[in-house]
This record gives sequence, C-alpha cells and structure tokens, in this order.
Amino acid sequence: MARATIIGSGPNGLAAAVALARAGYEVRVLEAADTLGGGMRTQASTIPGFLHDVCSAVHPAAVASPFFRAFKLSERIEWIDPEISYAHPLDGGRAAIARRDIERTAADLGVDGRAWLARIRPLSSHIEGLVDFTGNQLLRMPRDPVTAMRYAIRMLDQGTPLAERAFLGDAAPALMSGVVAHANSPQPTLAGAAAGLLLAALGHAGGWPYPRGGTQRIADAMIADVESFGGTFETGIRVSDLRTLDWGDPARGDLLMLNSSPRLALTHPDVPAGYERAIRGYRYGAAAAKVDFALAGPIPWTNPAVRRAPTVHLGGTRAEVWASENAVAGGRVSERPYVLAVQPSVFDDSRAPEGKAVLWAYIHVPNGSGLDPTELITAQVERFAPGFRDLILAHDAVPASSREAINPTEIGGDISGGVFDIRQALRRPVLSTAPWRTPMRGVYLASASTPPGPAVNGMAGWHAAHTALRDAGAPAELDDLFA
Repeated sequence: MARATIIGSGPNGLAAAVALARAGYEVRVLEAADTLGGGMRTQASTIPGFLHDVCSAVHPAAVASPFFRAFKLSERIEWIDPEISYAHPLDGGRAAIARRDIERTAADLGVDGRAWLARIRPLSSHIEGLVDFTGNQLLRMPRDPVTAMRYAIRMLDQGTPLAERAFLGDAAPALMSGVVAHANSPQPTLAGAAAGLLLAALGHAGGWPYPRGGTQRIADAMIADVESFGGTFETGIRVSDLRTLDWGDPARGDLLMLNSSPRLALTHPDVPAGYERAIRGYRYGAAAAKVDFALAGPIPWTNPAVRRAPTVHLGGTRAEVWASENAVAGGRVSERPYVLAVQPSVFDDSRAPEGKAVLWAYIHVPNGSGLDPTELITAQVERFAPGFRDLILAHDAVPASSREAINPTEIGGDISGGVFDIRQALRRPVLSTAPWRTPMRGVYLASASTPPGPAVNGMAGWHAAHTALRDAGAPAELDDLFA
C-alpha cells in the first residue's frame, strides 16, 4: 500500500488526509502542536470553562464548500445558523445589519436597498456558480460564465474609486466595507472586493454559521474519518527540513503533502532553481493580532440587533474602515482600527459558564508586529457597547509576532497564507494550471498559499490530493470517494 505523509493538521491538511485515506493510501499526519486541528482548534486559553477558537471562528465558506458538502459535514456536526450573518455598528446607536433574508436587509438599508440588491442578489442567487469559480484555480473556464462575469463587474464596482458612488447613505457603504476588510488589503482594491463580495453573497445564501462547541468540532469530524480508514496522527513533531523526514519512496507512489508555507518545499534536496526563485518571490503581507476575552456577561451593544449577531465588524464609517486598512498597508496601525469580532456565546451556551460570555476579536497589523492589540480592541468595542470594559474577567492576547510559533503556516502573523491581491490570486504560489504540484516527484502543496486561498473550506487540500491521484493514474472525484 502506498503511503501519504501529511505535514500539518489544518483544514487543508485534514482534507487531503481524508481524500487520500479514502482512496486507499496509508495516511500519516504530522502536527507541530500538541493538539490537532491547526487553525480549527478550540481551547480554554483564558479561564477554565471559557472556550475560545484559536484562529477561525465562523464558517460561511465551509457550508458552501464542495468538499465539505461531499463529506456531509452538516450531518457530522451541529451548525448554529444565525438569522443575522453580520452586523456593523455605527455611532449614535445605529447599525447596518446583513441578514440571511436579503429583502429584509435591503429594506433596512432604506435609500440604498435597491443598490444592495443589484450588487449582491445576482451573486447570492447563483451561489454554486460563484463558489465553483472562486473555489478553483482561476486559469480555467468557469462553469457559470454569466455569474463569473457579474462577479468581475461588481469587483470593479467595489474594488476601485467607483465604490464611492455606489451608495447614497452611510449604512450600506459601512456594511460593505466591513465585509470587504476581511481581505486584509488596502482599500479599495480588486482583490479585497472579490473576497468581500463572495462573503456578502454567502451571507444571503448559506449564511454565516458556526459549530456548536467551537471550530474544533470540524477538525474532530475529519480526524475521526481519517482514523476510520486506518490513518494515524502524531503531534509535537515540527518539520523544518524535508531532508530529515522519512516520508517513503516516491518511486513506489508515496506522497508528501505540505499543509505549510511553500517555503518548506525549498528544503527538499531536488528543488529546481526556477521553482526556488518563484517560491522565494512569493510575498507575505499584513497580519492579525488577536485577543480572546472571558466576560462576566453578554456585551451591552447600544443597538439591540447587534446583540443577536455572532459576527460584528467594528470600524465606524466606510471612510474610517478604509483609513484603518490603508494605515496597515503603510506600516502603521490606526488609533481606531477595524476590528473583526465574534461573540459565539450569543447562541452557543457551551462556550462559557451560565450567564457568562466569550469574545473573539482581532485587528490587522503590519507583518511581524509585536503590538499588543488589547487596548485598541477594548476601546473600539466600548465605543459601540459602553460598559464592555467592566465585564472583562480575563483576556489572552496574541500579537502577530507570536502567531508563527503557534501555527508555522502564518509567516509573520499572516493568516491568509500570503498576500491576497490579483497577482497572487493567479500566482499562488506559482503561475500554473496545477499549482498544488511541485517539480519534486511525489511532493504537493496543500495550504492557503495555493488556490483558492484562505478560508476553512478544505478545497486547497482537496485539489492537492486530487492532483496527486490523477498524477498516479488513479483519478478519484468527490462523488467516488464519498459514495
């Protein structure tokens, strides 16, 4: 039996492990941390009884993912499906609310309701075509070219100075800027608009759900599946040089999957010079600095609707959000930064003791920054929820400079696996119709540094495994593996 060794147990490493184990490989997964799951881990990082997600927390991409649909993830874990996908508080107690119901969202946006519908409904109503286009290598003909074209037009509409003329009021542009800012890129840019439009469309299609009990539940479901096919896991093994790793014999079909930075591939003894230059030219960008809070009670948001929104974007007006993101691009951090916050205990009572709550929050910072973001985040939450500061029982801050030690794929704290701009959407990490394949026999890249990029969707891992199986003359489609 051929063997597959997978370095890293994040969503893409586990997706590759699931696919290859089901395809008949003897699978072994090596994880640097003491626990499995990579960016899908959940742990008590503040006070016992308060459960915090280490990296990812809310998963619109997972419910839409072709891999996770074939895996039947929704039958293996319990999803919490909030009616509000995300909220964006504004000063004065107002808030823009993105609900799963796009018509109600538009009605609440008043003068900009029609403009919101015109931009998002053609994408959300054809979400399968949009997910197919964005979830694969872009150097291919889309299966739904009409939706792909509409997507491209809206990217121009929101990713250029034209965005300033898209809406008349202040609520809709704030709502859009909050979701676009997930891309961690200067504003406005085409790549940022691409990420934001996809997330906004998902918010009105499958919603922005999250697993009861934490993101670890997704990892646990995948681990159990691999083990059911004989796969094994080893923790506490940090691989920094492939020359020290016994991963088998590629001549007999053994595979090595790297759910890591592509830089690890450069430690292979047979790296061609051209490939090495390409990987060394792959760029890492702005990072995340995160804080987990254990709270004495629910956050007292001034706007009542925000209290029912698990995901909250804090940043004020579109102009403020743009200024915050552009400051990071210029090597600085705004005094009023954009904050991506999640309050899972709003609907998940397993995350904190009765009557208590948890908050997951991060800001964008320059790569490698040692900034402790606690006070900046606290002040932004307090701005829209007076009294928040008094609820803090404990907190755990992770500066960008510490993230790589926790997860080696996050170079300098870059949680996106590399700069996500138009250039690196096509060249991720090399320009190729199969960028998951390396020039070294039997070695494949399976991380967010390959298409389709960041998000817990398992697609990069699936594409890597699928490419390896096709190279071995044993093509296996998702329907075959999960039949």
